[in-house]
Amino acid sequence: MIMTRLFTAAAAVALMSGAALAQSAPAAPVAAIAPVAGPVVANGDLIQTAKASGQFTTLLKALDATNLTSVLKTNPNLTLFAPTDAAFAALPAGELDRLMKPENAATLQKVLTYHLINTKVDSSQIAGGKVEVKTVEGLSVALDGSGDTPMVDGAKIVQADVMATNGILHVVDKVLLPSDVPGLQASAATDATVAVNVAADASTSATETAGVIPMSSQSPEAQATLKAGDLNVVSNPPVADTPENRAKFGKPISNAGKSTPPKGN
Repeated sequence: MIMTRLFTAAAAVALMSGAALAQSAPAAPVAAIAPVAGPVVANGDLIQTAKASGQFTTLLKALDATNLTSVLKTNPNLTLFAPTDAAFAALPAGELDRLMKPENAATLQKVLTYHLINTKVDSSQIAGGKVEVKTVEGLSVALDGSGDTPMVDGAKIVQADVMATNGILHVVDKVLLPSDVPGLQASAATDATVAVNVAADASTSATETAGVIPMSSQSPEAQATLKAGDLNVVSNPPVADTPENRAKFGKPISNAGKSTPPKGN
């Protein structure tokens, strides 16, 4: 009862003080303050640490959808480059929804495993230099510690060396995209640097703006469907056997069309 009276009295004093301030000066408009994400603190394994932070809900959902959650919980000595929710939201419109569809689970898994290294790599190992490290996906990521902020494949490591019980978590501000996933780089390449490079290279601008991926970066299954005339295929027509072409290219080296003496049994 005494505590109730104290709280009531305190509330009354606060209201009276607020009224006095309102009479003495007009209320200033309150600016909206964007929430600032706090630092990530190690809290158990990599998955537990990500969950406790509250900044990786999209990453955790994607890991669940590709059956990778248990991998990041049970395997030791891992390094995870963890994109924040803001990093996933910065993907081109519709790209995240496309990746999260069940039929694209294999592509999403390749993207996620491109963020994972099967050994511990802390910031001291890249400080002052550049190194490439192979990921679980198969390709290597480029680590750059030569500047003020460490980078991985052009993404900033905004917080490094969160030491979970089974590995190291580095917070990154962009989703890392492996180059061997057909269509992924083209749909995600929206920054000005890519646009300038495409415009500067007139020989490839038409195919780049059309979203065509070089044949070497396509899967074997996709390459098997290519044929002459496709944008990805460079095919040379036959060279006519004329005196001019012989002077320029030499004699034909093929035996096609030439008769050969018959051989006995």
